[in-house]
Amino acid sequence: QVQLVESGGGLVQAGGSLRLSCAASGRTFSTYPMAWFRQAPGKEREFVAGISWSGNTYYVGSVKGRFTISRNNGKNTVYLQMNSLKPEDTAVYYCAVLKYYRSYEYDYCGQGTQVTVSS
Repeated sequence: QVQLVESGGGLVQAGGSLRLSCAASGRTFSTYPMAWFRQAPGKEREFVAGISWSGNTYYVGSVKGRFTISRNNGKNTVYLQMNSLKPEDTAVYYCAVLKYYRSYEYDYCGQGTQVTVSS
């Protein structure tokens, strides 16, 4: 069992930045492919960004060039740096352990952190 705890969400104006963090339990964190998902009100949960154990990354098209996923295996933490935020980025953001790298399905997911972008 893996426990994931997200933090760093909040209210920001359009064009601003936020950095989300996800602290993970488990001695084998460094081997997990990790990802961020988000879910806006009335919409399905969608993939945002993923990262392999070695740092290879991939993104959904709508956030490319604005968001950056990274990880610190020594701290069992994965991050999502979000720049140039838009109102349509408003959602609950979830950290997840992917089934495998480049998958869009996950085995474990956190409770989420709210991100609200005002226009």
